[in-house]
Amino acid sequence: MLTEVVLAVVASVFTATASVLQRLAAAPAPGELRFSWRLVAFLVHRPLWFLGIVSMILGFLFQLAALRYGDVSFVEPIVASELLFVFAFLAIRHRDEVRVRDGLAAAGMAGSLGAFLLLAQPRGGTPSAATTSSWILAGVACAVMALFLAGLSLARVRRADAPTPARKAALLGASAGVGWGFLAAVIKELSSHLGAGPYAVFSNWAPYVLLVVGAGAMFLAANAFQAGPLAASQPGLTIVDPLVAFLLGITLFGEHVHHSGSHLAGEAAAAAVLCASVVLLSRSSLIGTERSRRPAPVGALGGEPVLATPGLGRAAAVPVPARRRAVLPGTSGGGAAGRRRARAPEPCRPSG
Repeated sequence: MLTEVVLAVVASVFTATASVLQRLAAAPAPGELRFSWRLVAFLVHRPLWFLGIVSMILGFLFQLAALRYGDVSFVEPIVASELLFVFAFLAIRHRDEVRVRDGLAAAGMAGSLGAFLLLAQPRGGTPSAATTSSWILAGVACAVMALFLAGLSLARVRRADAPTPARKAALLGASAGVGWGFLAAVIKELSSHLGAGPYAVFSNWAPYVLLVVGAGAMFLAANAFQAGPLAASQPGLTIVDPLVAFLLGITLFGEHVHHSGSHLAGEAAAAAVLCASVVLLSRSSLIGTERSRRPAPVGALGGEPVLATPGLGRAAAVPVPARRRAVLPGTSGGGAAGRRRARAPEPCRPSG
């Protein structure tokens, strides 16, 4: 068990690194690129995106190795706990901004995940238990769910109300989570053929489905990162991914978990604490807030108007030069009248 745990943790570190880098690369993309393959063209010109892809590939290789030794319902929740490492990366960089609430959320996430796996103890599954019909049914169900969530991200609640960036990011993150969860089951299937040599691997359907589903999940994740703050998109990725993989491990591969009354109660409590901790940690000022996409208020720096420049979860306030203050939208100096008010009055000349 120790081998798969170590491999899964290393995979989670690499996927966390990929998440941060891809968020940095996708956040500045114009809004009109959403749900367009032009977003991919935009990302191709950003070196951070390529570094994120490299980290993702390394995470995939360690995940593949972990799933060769362990069950999907045990390995994938550990791999999907990347939010802990995202928080750790940013906490090291910005130590003075770490709050007690953030530390408690991180501890709650780690502790509840460990408690859930200890109580459930997933075991006994094998890829050979999955039939062709069950794979087709699982694939269709996951595709329908992912498309449904992606469609909801574009739907209007009312005719006049457009979807908010946070809502778009949350639903697209959940949609990508469905894809990553199904991908974990495909990786488990692929891992079972590694010992038989390259011919057994490439004559199987798994590597080709992996490429298609992986590209689709990556596309949805990139749109989630671009649509809104990480605080909205990350919970869906972190919660839905292991949940789908857990269910597929049980239904496809015949994995077993403890399901007595006391065990189910403990597992439900641990899962509830885990979900609450993920949401709370995602709302940490280190991870990202809505402020990264809004202009800073007037007077944020000693009464001077400021502009906000998007960063990773925070906005960097930049003082606006005096000659530009009169034309800032939303300030009292906008327009021609504002420019006249902003012009300093001429001093009175003494007579004679």
